[in-house]
Amino acid sequence: MDVAPIAPYTLLFDEATDPGLRLPADLRAIYGGDWPLPTPPPRRPYTYTNFVVSHDGRISFGAPHHASSRFISRHAPHDIWLMALLRARADAILIGGATLRAVRGHRWTPWATFPAEQARLSALRETEGRSPLPLLVIISASGDLPGATASLRVPGQSILIATTTSGEARARTALSKLPDLAYHVSPGEGVNLVVLMAALREEYGVGTLLSEGGAHVYGALLHAKVIDEVFTTSSPIVVGNHAPPAAPRPSLVEGVAFSPDDPPRLRLLSLRRHGDYLFQRARFNWADQAG
Repeated sequence: MDVAPIAPYTLLFDEATDPGLRLPADLRAIYGGDWPLPTPPPRRPYTYTNFVVSHDGRISFGAPHHASSRFISRHAPHDIWLMALLRARADAILIGGATLRAVRGHRWTPWATFPAEQARLSALRETEGRSPLPLLVIISASGDLPGATASLRVPGQSILIATTTSGEARARTALSKLPDLAYHVSPGEGVNLVVLMAALREEYGVGTLLSEGGAHVYGALLHAKVIDEVFTTSSPIVVGNHAPPAAPRPSLVEGVAFSPDDPPRLRLLSLRRHGDYLFQRARFNWADQAG
């Protein structure tokens, strides 16, 4: 396949000079440059996340049938294509139970968002030595997961449930009709992300992990300092927020608050544009963070 499915992104700047696994020429031509994928850390996967955010910093309308990020992106083809590329380079995709419940039926495959690119993205995975489909990792401390969803029935896709002791019992009951599920169980009331990341790296061979969890999962990854890169699409729409007690419309990070003395800080690596949308790539360097 040598025909671009969309017009190339316009590269505004790129200061990422680190070495890494390069994109093939046809994908670089579309993306407007490279995305060198760094070597994973020794004890966890190289972890990146992707969000589309409104002008006022919201990631969802938070309403029934309108919770998906596609209502923030307005189905922008370049946002959807980028998601497909990010999935294609992931050994595993991480989501939360809330995301699974909100978008029942979605399939976490690289080409689910952009079917026309299946051949190109499948070839990329093969070239980079990845399995045909990424491992789907679902975080749910409660184990309250919907069993009757096509999301959990993708042929050839392995699933790992990361939960607690009590959550495992509930999940096994809810998902009893699904074969070949694996479980990672944390003691206590929450999932230990540091231990989970080590298990993904050492037991499952996951070198690259894409988080597609929502604001609470992102907040937890930040708190545990196990997130490396952030891809953010800036959408030109304004979402707003209700006054209490109406259901809030979540922002990018929820469930955790950082000190004003030393909040996590990103280094902006590259910026692309198409139309009224901006596509930012940035990186955390936790070694430079105090505490």
